[in-house]
Amino acid sequence: MSCNLAPVGRAWNPFMSLRKLFAVVPALMGALLLGAPLLTGAAKAEPVQTGHIEVELVSQEAGAAPGGVVYVALRQKIQPGWHTYWRNPGDAGDATKIVWTLPAGWTAGDIVWPTPEKSRVGPLLDFAYTGEVLLPVPITVPANAQVGSVVTLKAAAAFLVCEQVCVPEDAVVTLTLPVVAGMPQADPKWGAKVADTLAKAPKPAGLKAVFELRGSVLKLAVTGAPLKGADVSGAFFYPYSGKVIEHPPEQAIERGPEGLTLSLTPGYDFTQAEAKPTELAGVLALNGAAYEITATPGTIPAEAGGLGAPPAAPAKAAGSAQGASLGLPLAVAFAFLGGLILNLMPCVFPILSMKAASLTAHAHHAGKARVQGLAFLAGVVVTFLLLAGLLIAVRAGGAAVGWGFQLQSPVVVAGLALLMLLVALNMSGVFEVGASVQGVASGASGGGIGGSFLTGALAVLVAAPCTAPFMAGALGYALTQPPLLSLAVFLGLALGFAAPFVILAFAPALLSRLPRPGPWMDVLKKGLAFPMYATAAWLAWVFSQQTGSIPLAALLAASVLVAFAAWLYGLAQARSIAGKGAAVPFVLAALSLVAAAALVVLGVRAVPAASAPAAATTAQAPAGPGLSAEAWSPEKVAALQAEGKVVMVDFTADWCVTCKVNEGTALKGQRLVDAFKASDAVLLRADWTKRDATIAAALAEHGRVGVPLYLVYPKGSGAPVILPQLLTEGLVIEAIEKAAS
Repeated sequence: MSCNLAPVGRAWNPFMSLRKLFAVVPALMGALLLGAPLLTGAAKAEPVQTGHIEVELVSQEAGAAPGGVVYVALRQKIQPGWHTYWRNPGDAGDATKIVWTLPAGWTAGDIVWPTPEKSRVGPLLDFAYTGEVLLPVPITVPANAQVGSVVTLKAAAAFLVCEQVCVPEDAVVTLTLPVVAGMPQADPKWGAKVADTLAKAPKPAGLKAVFELRGSVLKLAVTGAPLKGADVSGAFFYPYSGKVIEHPPEQAIERGPEGLTLSLTPGYDFTQAEAKPTELAGVLALNGAAYEITATPGTIPAEAGGLGAPPAAPAKAAGSAQGASLGLPLAVAFAFLGGLILNLMPCVFPILSMKAASLTAHAHHAGKARVQGLAFLAGVVVTFLLLAGLLIAVRAGGAAVGWGFQLQSPVVVAGLALLMLLVALNMSGVFEVGASVQGVASGASGGGIGGSFLTGALAVLVAAPCTAPFMAGALGYALTQPPLLSLAVFLGLALGFAAPFVILAFAPALLSRLPRPGPWMDVLKKGLAFPMYATAAWLAWVFSQQTGSIPLAALLAASVLVAFAAWLYGLAQARSIAGKGAAVPFVLAALSLVAAAALVVLGVRAVPAASAPAAATTAQAPAGPGLSAEAWSPEKVAALQAEGKVVMVDFTADWCVTCKVNEGTALKGQRLVDAFKASDAVLLRADWTKRDATIAAALAEHGRVGVPLYLVYPKGSGAPVILPQLLTEGLVIEAIEKAAS
């Protein structure tokens, strides 16, 4: 049997058939490539990098059905520390805009905006997005869309992305979708995320909303089934218009049996515009829920109030934005005053011995004293600016850190402990830096310009973890400004901190009162070494609190090696002066230091296996007879206030000397215990020895970037009172009694 493939009446030409086959192959390959999305059942898109954002179009469905709607989202993966903006950006910024280029008959709707975050920048409040955000848009597919075809959706997106500065960026992104019959399947990669975004997006829920202007307060009442019995703590109204309310002021909440009432600060449209608003539209956000509302003028209903403020949302402290409203000149002035006062804080006491030794060495040499003063000033300024620059960079990277962050690193604490030990050994005469052994024997100090610079640097490293009066507001302002303005504030702080020593170095009349140089100076220098030994021991204790016993053993062994290296170095110096071989002691000293560094690194790496203390999460030892501190959390504060108790919160850290002084004096004693019992007060402790983003956020909420911070919350509800950084027992008792009454 044969099969004739040639058409009837026409001879079969094999060469002509091959030519036709080769002509068809490219078309078939193109159809296969274009139809790849259809075959794989997935939409195709390519991300675009704009500088600070990765942008792409993603789809809820893997295809589009004729006559249907497909949700396509603009995905923004935002660089840590940066943000983009909601439809109403708040006090500054600009919302993301999308211009679509679609096939004929296809139309795009409005962006479905997810609920934004509140972003405070100085005195301003913005409504923003951070991390990854999806902005879904409904795309309507025409009924005559051809099943089996593949379409390309193109969007030109423009957005303002901000950190301390703002950068306008844009991208053109595309998405290829197949047109399919019936119900399209969910996109395997992005379908669930787009669906989740749509489910959580604010939408109407049958809520009734009215507003009423009462003098300088705009009352917004919202009632309805979703709010009945709901947790309304943290409720916030995001208006669609940027001119109906002032954004930064707190929105006081009053509960009612059927809803809530917010007290807003009226904006331009209510106070300046000739035509007053006839509606107030926006989003009411609660804990985990958000609703679109449109309020009309009316009388505030009784069922929207009468139950007071929600107990689970303590009001923000009065003065919590301390520093936010400061201008640059006032912030620099406050920083200078804070730096001056920082010299009186307990943090700096250990370093005073180095200052004293440096001063006495050149008391009767005016020129040398001035040079030493300027070198000390340079050490202070350079170290302050380096720390400030590092802090700004780390915060820009998205880390929740504050002033004193360097002592939250066990490696830094261990390094400082060993450095302080070396300084103490140097002052004890074990070895010398920048001077000969004979010079020491004849009563010279052994300190040069480098020594004074190092003294300034070490003074900053030890003092930086603490904050002094005036510093809190200045630093709070600095860390909300662009880098150059921030560094200007830190420069003021450095100048204030160095001022007393520099003024003394340039005051010959004061220096001339010191005795003439002599052997007594060597005795004084060696005696002043002991505060440095104490500082090294304190840092070793802080290290143990952060890590545990096994790393502490490694640090102690490293300390022995460092002391041995210092002794060998001193021996090598003596042998060099005597004309003997010093190479062997020098090499052994270097090897000992390398071994010490290796021990510290190995000890820190053993932290996960060590039994590190859990001081931040468990109740702590009594601060005095019968007065113990419970672990702090925002929820704990809210619960205790709801129980009608007075709450005192101690934000502290083991590396904060001022904190420890306050704990050992003002927060200890039977009188304080009696006052706490009589006032039904509870002491909570927030331990910031190790990094804790929740504590960092709480400090920032009250305008602080460092510890100590002391808050006293009244019973029931209300904003806390911020106590001074240097406490007395009487001051604490007075604050507790006032909060109870």
